[in-house]
Amino acid sequence: MRIATLKKRQDFLRVRAAARRWAVPGLVLQAAPMPEADTEQGQVRVGYTASRRIGNAVARNRAKRLWPAAVAHVMPASAQCGCDYVVIARAATLTRPFDALVGDLASALARVGARMGDQAPHRRRQATASRSREAGPRAGDA
Repeated sequence: MRIATLKKRQDFLRVRAAARRWAVPGLVLQAAPMPEADTEQGQVRVGYTASRRIGNAVARNRAKRLWPAAVAHVMPASAQCGCDYVVIARAATLTRPFDALVGDLASALARVGARMGDQAPHRRRQATASRSREAGPRAGDA
């Protein structure tokens, strides 16, 4: 299996919009099927990101440098071909041992991979307009 790197912002946004994600202490993993135009046989694309919550630029870059090694351990055996994945570093990424990070990635990949068969994204219920208005206005309503 060939592992390529996601580089374009639109790919990161598309994977985020797919609503297939799983959070573990060391990372958040997001997954989406690869677009038909980009699909190659036996290829998986992975993107790495870290927000400012991780720390300064040095800490964010250190967190992002950990993930390609962990991905090389886990993805060839566990990832689904034809999928894009985004690994988001968390604050615990910098303090967790490498073996724990590999375990986190493997468990998140198993959970997200099990959900990849679902084609309908999981969305929160939206509030309906049929709420009881007899109770009066809510706080903040004018």
